[in-house]
Amino acid sequence: MSEIASVAPPVAGRHAGKVALVTGGGTGIGAATAARLAAEGARVVVTGRRSEPLKAVAGQISGRAIVADMSDPAQVKATVQQLIAEFGQLDLVVANAGAPSVSAVADTSDESWRASMAANLDTAFFTLRETLPALLQSRGSAVLVSSTLGLSAGPKVAEYTTAKHAVIGLAKSAARDYSGAGVRVNTVCPGWVRTAMSEAGMAQLAALTGLPGVAEAYAKVTEQVPIGRAADPAEIASIISFLGSAEASYVTGATIAVDGGADIVDLPTLPMTGVF
Repeated sequence: MSEIASVAPPVAGRHAGKVALVTGGGTGIGAATAARLAAEGARVVVTGRRSEPLKAVAGQISGRAIVADMSDPAQVKATVQQLIAEFGQLDLVVANAGAPSVSAVADTSDESWRASMAANLDTAFFTLRETLPALLQSRGSAVLVSSTLGLSAGPKVAEYTTAKHAVIGLAKSAARDYSGAGVRVNTVCPGWVRTAMSEAGMAQLAALTGLPGVAEAYAKVTEQVPIGRAADPAEIASIISFLGSAEASYVTGATIAVDGGADIVDLPTLPMTGVF
């Protein structure tokens, strides 16, 4: 497995004077993104359903934590109103909240389907809808976090795959409608990332397949990834920060795969790997 590359250091002042909202900001990609934006000068508000990790992140970055379920439109509305009341502006939104789900179509219950749509699609939609007035005023930007499962399909992840595909459609639609008014909307699609959620998945994979542990499971799922490893959350955060910055002023409606090259691999040629 390849060594983790050094992540480019924060760009001093890149987001100076901005106020940013990061949903799902207590752990993983959300926490790394909050830290990156704060290091680059933004005042950052993190939201999520669990108070303790949110407060820990906010304390580390001198930010603000608001406990809220972003799949509930009333709570999203209240969160945005509170943010505007406290900071007077909103310049960058990172819609990162989400949760995994595992089932094939025929095995998916009504309740499970609704729960996955709520966690992975409704959170992005309600966040974007409620923040658009402030973003239009600031001529700001939004970055929605999808997944490589928004570009393709894995085994028995019908709900999650569908929701993450829809997140990309949501971003494209918003970019089409609002970019002319100054609001850019883009999507990032992470591949395997070393987060607590992925660690749990790797532990389950190891148990089911007889692999020795999490490290070996990560090696197995990334063995055909050109870069040859899972990402560090900070690597995803750096791309999100770029998309939300003035450096990406002509980028909107884009879907960026941040997956170590996994999406470029042609499955029918895998048996030829190492032959030529």
